Amino acid sequence: MKTLAVRSTKALAARHTNMLTALGLLLITTLATAQQPVLPLWPHGAPEPPLNASAEVDVTKPTDAPINGHATVRLTNVSTPTMTVYQPASDKNTGTAALVFPGGGYARLAWTGEGTDVCEWLTNVGITCLLVKYRVPQPTGEAGHYPQDFADLEDAQQAMRLAKAHAGEWHIDPKKIGVIGFSAGGNLAVLLSNHADDRHIESTPAVQDIPGYTQGSGLTLTGTADARPAFVIAGYPAYLALADDPKTLNPVYAPGKLTPPTFLIAAENDVHYGFNSPLYYQSLTAARVPAELHMYATGGHGFGVHPPNQPEEHWTRLADAWLRSINMLPPYTQQRAQQPNPHNLPSTPAGIPCTTPSPVAPSNQPTQPGRPNPTTPTVGPMDNPCFQQNPM
Repeated sequence: MKTLAVRSTKALAARHTNMLTALGLLLITTLATAQQPVLPLWPHGAPEPPLNASAEVDVTKPTDAPINGHATVRLTNVSTPTMTVYQPASDKNTGTAALVFPGGGYARLAWTGEGTDVCEWLTNVGITCLLVKYRVPQPTGEAGHYPQDFADLEDAQQAMRLAKAHAGEWHIDPKKIGVIGFSAGGNLAVLLSNHADDRHIESTPAVQDIPGYTQGSGLTLTGTADARPAFVIAGYPAYLALADDPKTLNPVYAPGKLTPPTFLIAAENDVHYGFNSPLYYQSLTAARVPAELHMYATGGHGFGVHPPNQPEEHWTRLADAWLRSINMLPPYTQQRAQQPNPHNLPSTPAGIPCTTPSPVAPSNQPTQPGRPNPTTPTVGPMDNPCFQQNPM
C-alpha cells in the first residue's frame, strides 16, 4: 500500500508540474504580447459560425517536440482571429512588413516556435511583424481546405487588408507587405499569394469589416481592399500536392498573375511534405515567377526559424539576402561592410552604399526581369563584401 501511495503521489506531482509548465508558457505568451497592439480581424464577428464553442486553450504536451530548441505554445479553439503588431526600433524600421502564419495542421497554432520567434527575427532586421491568429481547428481532410472551406483564406485576406489600411500608422510601406508561413501556415501563405482576389467574403455579413468596402458598390481590389502580398516566404509548406498523387501540384495552388516573388525552404528528410517545396518551385519557374528554393538534408518537418546546431539553423540569413535582392530591404551599407571578411574580398570604399553583385548577361541573350541569366556565372550573397549575418 505504501508503494502505491508513493507512486500515486509522484503521478500527481508530475501532473501538477505539467500544468504549471503549460500555465507558465501561456503567461509568457501573454506578457510578450501585453505591450503589442492586437487587432480583431472581424470586429462584427467572423464570416462563418465557429466550429468549436470551447474557449481558446494551449494544448501543449510535455512530449511535444521543441521548436527552435525550446517548448512552444500550441493554441487551438481560435474562433476570434486577431493580428498582433510587433514593430522594430524606430531607427531600424525599413518600412517593410510581413504577416506571419504559424503552422499546426489547421488544428492548432505553433504560436511561439513559428510565431513570436519569427517576429524576433523580423524586428531585428527592421521588418514589422504582423502575427496572425487565424481560425482553428478547421474540418479535417479536403473539407477543411480551400475551396471547400474559406475561413482561413478569409482571415489571411483580411489581415493583409488591415495591414495596408494601418500602414501609415505603423510606418510601413503598403507596397512592401509580404507573408511568411510554416507548414499549414506555409500552405496558407501560398494560398493567399494565388487567391488574393477571391471574393467569397462579399456573400457574408462580415463584408462590412473590409477596409474600403462601400455597401452596395462591391469590392474594388485596389488600395486598402487589395489583399495581394508583395512577397512570400514559405517554410516546409504542406498540402500543396494532390492527396493521391504527391508528384502533381494541386491546381488550387497553381501560380498565376497575382503570385509574387517566393522563397521556399524545406528538408529532404521531411517524409510527409518535403516534396511540396520543389514541386511548387518547378511550377513557379514554369510560370516565370521569381523564386528561390533551399533544401536541407536534415531538419524533418517543423524545424522552425532557428533550430540550434543544425545545418538549417541560419536559413534566415539567406532569406535576408533574398529580401534585399527583390528590394524589400535596403542594400547592405558600408557599416556592414566593416564586418570580418572571410572571403578576403575587396571592401567597398567609404561612403558608398553596398549592393549585391549582379551578373552581366551576354549581349546576344537578354535576361528576364528579376532573374539571373542561366548562362552567366552568378555571385552569391555570401561572396558580397557587404554581406553580414543577421542576428538570428
